[in-house]
Amino acid sequence: MTIRKILIVDDSPTERFFLNELLTKQGYAVSMAENAEEAMMKVKAVMPDLILMDVVMPGTNGYQATRTLARDPQTQDIPIMLCTSKNQEADKVWGLRQGAFAYFTKPINTQQL
Repeated sequence: MTIRKILIVDDSPTERFFLNELLTKQGYAVSMAENAEEAMMKVKAVMPDLILMDVVMPGTNGYQATRTLARDPQTQDIPIMLCTSKNQEADKVWGLRQGAFAYFTKPINTQQL
């Protein structure tokens, strides 16, 4: 699967800006959402090839959004990478159990991403 379009979901404007700059410089088409509710609407309109999802957000959190997207037949094949400050092993295990493809802790290691 070739990754061309990426949806960034993060309530932090700084994180969105950082990831947007990093990814657009690498040639990716980037869309952004500042919360899970906005992401749920955008994902079906944009149909990204990858979603970078924060966990700690107001309202619906990233775990809940990941679970919903992973169970929806329209979006279940879109890989979701959780990018979060939650760095406990239990957080990672829970995120992967919700349907995430990968789990990264902040600050994001650009080489790893």
